[in-house]
Amino acid sequence: MRALLQRCSEGGVYIKEPVHKAEINKGLVILLGIKNEDTQVECDYLATKVLNQRIFEDENGKMNLSVKDIKGEVLIVSQFTLYGETKKGNRPDFTSAAKPPLATGLYNRFVEKVKEELGENFVKTGIFGAMMSVKIINDGPVTILVESKN
Repeated sequence: MRALLQRCSEGGVYIKEPVHKAEINKGLVILLGIKNEDTQVECDYLATKVLNQRIFEDENGKMNLSVKDIKGEVLIVSQFTLYGETKKGNRPDFTSAAKPPLATGLYNRFVEKVKEELGENFVKTGIFGAMMSVKIINDGPVTILVESKN
């Protein structure tokens, strides 16, 4: 599993069909990619790892605080293209990205684990598999790629 973290001052996801809007203020936009071999073990590990990344500034301007420490919000967006292979040719190959039956279950589990740790009111999501417009006002900019152990 891969989570691309974007520290943001605000973020949002907008979907036309079905109509859906989710917006956050200071916190993280998490673009989540799931691959074929991922399991609940990788999912649980990654959720905890992401929420404990110390990428927010403390009173001394040092990146020492996590999203949990600052009581920030999180927007989680499914992003199968994080597993696009570009070594051959000019068209990305997505064969290592998990198929919807596996990916949907792990995406939902990731969302639930994040809600358990942060609180339901601090977590917003897109809709798995939907075509979305995503707004990220990157703070810093700070962008971090976090991967599961597998």
